[in-house]
Amino acid sequence: MTTPKVLIVQHVSCEKPGRILDSLDDLGMPTQTVSIARKADPELPKSDEIAGLVVMGGPMGAQDFKKYPGLKTEAKLVRKAVKANKPVLGICLGHQIIATALGAKLESGKCSEIGFAPIKRVAKDDYFHMWSSQMNVLNWHNDVVSVPEGGQLLASSKYTRNQAFRYKSALGLQFHLEVTPTLLDEWLAEPSMVEGMKKGELAKIRDDFQRYDVELQPLAEQVFSGFAVRCETSARALLESQAS
Repeated sequence: MTTPKVLIVQHVSCEKPGRILDSLDDLGMPTQTVSIARKADPELPKSDEIAGLVVMGGPMGAQDFKKYPGLKTEAKLVRKAVKANKPVLGICLGHQIIATALGAKLESGKCSEIGFAPIKRVAKDDYFHMWSSQMNVLNWHNDVVSVPEGGQLLASSKYTRNQAFRYKSALGLQFHLEVTPTLLDEWLAEPSMVEGMKKGELAKIRDDFQRYDVELQPLAEQVFSGFAVRCETSARALLESQAS
């Protein structure tokens, strides 16, 4: 009998699951991290071995299939997981991959959004019991995506209408709740992440993180622990199916 795991799709080394992995570890959920964006035919676990799916961020476009053929595989993974009612979580690029896999439209944003800015809650959801009507969150993106037909918009900001959405078992977040202080230090030290940014801009991001993380950490724990519980339930169902 194979123990089901949570599959984490990572696109670049610095955009790690951070607090997402912490919540999965707290429940003892096994995980497997893969990097498949450049692979046309990647080797992946079987469907009955995947209890949940996490799709992380990255610098590429969600539909840049020519340069990153593995993104098509990621879209198929999303659709298959949602169809099977398995929990799916996408962050930034992952949010866009989930949305476009389900039929949403991808386009360039009005401007690059890097740093902290307010988002507004537009609908309540069981993932966000602690979410106040407005919070300052960390953005780091250029593209934006619409809400797939049949999905529910959860949060918006001035320049990005779809900051968070639900579609059945999938949750997409355009912003970065997963970032820990250590992970932020890695981002700010990574040339590809901070290209073209001034020292003052980097200092402001660091200062804002210290200011707003007091509010964001409890929300992150709630969201990601809720996802982990859903994965645990999914894993239990898969094991019962294997035993029958």
